[in-house]
Amino acid sequence: MTSNITTNIENNIYRKAKNWQIALTTINSGGAMCFYMLLTYASYVANVGYGIATALVGFLLTATRIFDGFINPFIAMLIDKTMTKYGKIRLFLLAGWGLESLAIFMLYIWCSGKGHGIVLFTMMYLVYIVGYTMNNVAGMIAGPVMTNDPNQRPIVGVWGTVYNYFAPMIMTVFFTVVLLPRYNNEYTVEMLAACATVTIVISFVFTILACIGISEADKPENFGTDSQGASEKVKVKDMIKLLKSNKALQMYIVAGATDKLAQQTASQSIITTMLFGILIGNMQLSTILNVVAMLPSIAFAIFGARYAGKHGSKEALYFWTGICMAFSILLAAFMYIVDMRKVTVEILPTAIFFVITLLVNGAKMCVTTATSSMSGDVIDYEMARSGKYMPAVVTGTYNFFDRILSSLGAVLATSLIALIGYTSTMPQPTDTPSLAIKNMTIFIYIGLPFIGWICNLFAMKLSPISKEEMVRIQEKIAEQKAKVK
Repeated sequence: MTSNITTNIENNIYRKAKNWQIALTTINSGGAMCFYMLLTYASYVANVGYGIATALVGFLLTATRIFDGFINPFIAMLIDKTMTKYGKIRLFLLAGWGLESLAIFMLYIWCSGKGHGIVLFTMMYLVYIVGYTMNNVAGMIAGPVMTNDPNQRPIVGVWGTVYNYFAPMIMTVFFTVVLLPRYNNEYTVEMLAACATVTIVISFVFTILACIGISEADKPENFGTDSQGASEKVKVKDMIKLLKSNKALQMYIVAGATDKLAQQTASQSIITTMLFGILIGNMQLSTILNVVAMLPSIAFAIFGARYAGKHGSKEALYFWTGICMAFSILLAAFMYIVDMRKVTVEILPTAIFFVITLLVNGAKMCVTTATSSMSGDVIDYEMARSGKYMPAVVTGTYNFFDRILSSLGAVLATSLIALIGYTSTMPQPTDTPSLAIKNMTIFIYIGLPFIGWICNLFAMKLSPISKEEMVRIQEKIAEQKAKVK
């Protein structure tokens, strides 16, 4: 098989990108995370800048995330239908950033604190969602367009992971350590406007760098079967056929979206409060653990990328899912056997908890890397199956289910904790630990992701895109292009 793959490369079946191109292109995800971190203060700007009640803000933000899921496939179809002589990824990266920045400028700077209410806030937030979706879909298809080399595709995910880790950390430090003290440690209209200005500037730099990185690959011949990128036009019925007939996409959705829902639910702040505040009695441990885990997680991502490049995305996702399940069983057993109040108080329980948690997070990072790499495989599988290159539509269809399901995370978390008595109040770090709290915390923090991983194993058993199959798919795509030429 190795010689076969080598021959394919020699026959130019695989296109490769330079490392600096991958590094620059994927920095767009860092720009997206800058906006994401700014939007974590949306409830503050809605309250102090527009006079909207906090409870209503939560409802609005959930509704806009559902709106994001519904418009994803349609913006994706627009992207796949669009073609210029300069390509299209840079066009939508910049257009998306422009809409995002306009909406943020209106929300945080121009209109905030001037007596405007819920209508303007909602309208501008929806404009932001449209811009975010444009930029996000364009950024997600950049990797598959840049390279179809199975050894290189996982590296795209590693760079994205690095930016997804460091950009939020840097922005959080800048917001809370640099800007907040200048405004008397209060989230005022002026303080939030300063945060928005910094975000717009930094994200613009990231977007320009991404455009430079993708410039060589962003050309018509990489978007279709001929030199003009003119494969058959994408229609609405193609989206329906895609979801109905593409088994690789179906299994990709089952694996990715169920994982996302479980992780979103487990990462809710109320669950963090129950684990670190109530059971362990140290809320600061959560932040410390996230900082300590950063470099080991990136190391895991690099190792996971190499594994995915050697064995294929399907096998990598299956393997690392099993590792996640094994480590999570150890963590659950530890939480049941050991008195959690001894964590951070006694050395041995603290060390064991840190090590097992780092192993779980590292294995999760490998699953994320394999999932990111699989996106390109699904896109190529569809082209070989139907003859239509629809990277944005494939991505947008996946995002539809991803956004809709993940938007339910907060609702699921609050519904589950209501079963143990939190119906009119939220968990507080000062609450007394109980067996009911421990059981529910373990179920949400470990049990729900475990169910998602079972779905992973099921989906990968049925997925058709093994490493050997992807070699045949690349050969078929090369033959399709050769015939047209």
